[in-house]
Amino acid sequence: MTTATAELLTVPEVMTRLRLGRSTVYDLIRSRRLTSITVGRSRRIPADAVRDFIAHEIEEAA
Repeated sequence: MTTATAELLTVPEVMTRLRLGRSTVYDLIRSRRLTSITVGRSRRIPADAVRDFIAHEIEEAA
């Protein structure tokens, strides 16, 4: 596993990258459109999941 594939982002980091609000990011997680894991009490989103989400949204828009 490389560092890039192991990178876990916080919800605020994902909010910044996607330029979305907190509730929208949590809605994407709840609807399983954005993969996440729970580490203790913290929610983490793999950086690859964010890239996959963006790619899927671009595909859908085309």
